[in-house]
Amino acid sequence: MFLNHFEYFAPKTPAETLELVACLGSKAKILAGGTDLMVVMKAKAISPDYLIDINGVEEFKGIFCEQGKGAVIGTNTKLAEIQFSEAIQAKYPALAYAAGEVGSSQVRQMASLGGNSCNASPAAETPTPLVAMDAKVVLSSISGERELPLEEFILGVRVLDLAEGEMLTKFVLPEPKLKSACRYAYMGRRDAMEIDCVNMAVTIELEDDGEKVKNIKLVMGSVYPRPLVSKEVTALLVGQKLSDQLIEKAAEAAQGEAKPIDDIRASAEYRREIVKVLARRLIKEAYTDAKGV
Repeated sequence: MFLNHFEYFAPKTPAETLELVACLGSKAKILAGGTDLMVVMKAKAISPDYLIDINGVEEFKGIFCEQGKGAVIGTNTKLAEIQFSEAIQAKYPALAYAAGEVGSSQVRQMASLGGNSCNASPAAETPTPLVAMDAKVVLSSISGERELPLEEFILGVRVLDLAEGEMLTKFVLPEPKLKSACRYAYMGRRDAMEIDCVNMAVTIELEDDGEKVKNIKLVMGSVYPRPLVSKEVTALLVGQKLSDQLIEKAAEAAQGEAKPIDDIRASAEYRREIVKVLARRLIKEAYTDAKGV
């Protein structure tokens, strides 16, 4: 299948990029890795008049970690770099793991963290742990910047809270809390080159006693048009010392909140069952990790 005719730009600086985004507006698409963009263009799902290739803009790449101050990750940082980053593996292992499960090795060398969120697929791998870790996105334009939680940026399937003339330029991750842990898992029809039928991330923070739950955030992917943050699990577990019975109730609550669909990858019934299985497993694992056992 052939691509539509388009005009190609390759800016070298953030200022040049933002000027192009402002001038070309919705007629343009940002080209970072292109692993999603080229597919939808070939399928004629979109036909942009302009492509803005940001691979020559060094300021949009890189991982910047500072002890006690979290991390900042550029929008065009490749997933392979995140997967193998020692700093990310140490502070945000769930994100490193999720990045390493996207596509093939070749895809991860090209695909960007920003693209994985801006594609706004319900089955995307990295938004789930990023939302569970309270990550924020920085949206830039020639007028300045604004910052908002990633869970508010992704509004639905291929729908973003992105104004005309704006682009996502970086992710801001908070420093992990003491006595906390985040775990990620997914289920697909095979182990590689698969679109998840369900993915999930759980972050747990414990009280000073190392037993009671101070905060918990369970996020589900591929069971709703956007990453789905469980309200019921938080209401059930905050302030509680976990037991197998309580974890089972939480898993059932997450299962009840999921709104999956039937498609070629899995039935809605199967997805709901997997939600329960993953919730039970990840709550236990994150709780154990947070306790330091």
